[in-house]
Amino acid sequence: MGISERKEREREDMQRLILNAARKLFLENGVEKTSIRAIADAIEYSPATIYLYFKDKNEIFYALHELAFLTLAEHFRPVSLIKDPFAQLVELGHLYIQWAVENPGLYELCFLMESPMEALACRDESWEHGKNSFGLLMHIIEGCMAAGYFKQHDPESAALTVWSYIHGLVTIFLRGRMKLFDDDRDIERIKASYSLFIKMVQHGL
Repeated sequence: MGISERKEREREDMQRLILNAARKLFLENGVEKTSIRAIADAIEYSPATIYLYFKDKNEIFYALHELAFLTLAEHFRPVSLIKDPFAQLVELGHLYIQWAVENPGLYELCFLMESPMEALACRDESWEHGKNSFGLLMHIIEGCMAAGYFKQHDPESAALTVWSYIHGLVTIFLRGRMKLFDDDRDIERIKASYSLFIKMVQHGL
């Protein structure tokens, strides 16, 4: 390995170290209550070291946000192998729920945590990955409409309705609100609710 390759690997390793520490602190304390010094202390480096890799903590948050959406996009990849648009929609929902349940921290970063995006110089692109995910849903909804589903609805409203339902469902779970049932059947309930939602769509939502 040459000198330039080694330096690049060391840079990537340090960025990864910073991001992992920041993600833990952001999830525990929130973005606003997490300082650069706190992140530096967590990795046992000086704050000056952090600034060699990131402009400020908002840029760190954006990097984490971007990485989280990239993992979500990768998780959605099997949908492209399905031909039928309604089957695509059903599978997309299953994958979204699975990703949220298995990656609560990433879901928090993507959809639940109050973010400082307005402070970023790149704020115009800050939700680009979110737009891409919603764009995939829109594309599938348009295919479903061509197949006779979502009659008398526009694609955007239909897509927002589907996303709102699934987001609400997993948020209830992630925020611990299913504890009101006082048993351990949360995942079973999520699956049953989603199955009912799909039947409602099939019969003319």
